[in-house]
Amino acid sequence: MAKKKQQIIADIAEYFLGTAYSDCYVGITSDVHARLFGDHQVSQTSDRWIHRTASSHFVAREVEEYFLSAGMDGGSGGGDRRSRLVYAYKRTSQTLP
Repeated sequence: MAKKKQQIIADIAEYFLGTAYSDCYVGITSDVHARLFGDHQVSQTSDRWIHRTASSHFVAREVEEYFLSAGMDGGSGGGDRRSRLVYAYKRTSQTLP
């Protein structure tokens, strides 16, 4: 179910409460499983990760920009018009980056 910008921000902020944003990565994608568990090598069972579906790629990008400005790692140039999924994870020695 697609969520609004403020709800996604609140969900992610609550999930990482007590975690330094500088230890986290945020991004947007159209295929969260390929991106998280493939490209970034996040463990589906043992790592801390979250994703939410935005109402549009514009909203997804705004959420991404919010967390980049707040100190999370990532890049603002990724994704395309299909990228409505916002994801974030706590980086570990096994994740990329």
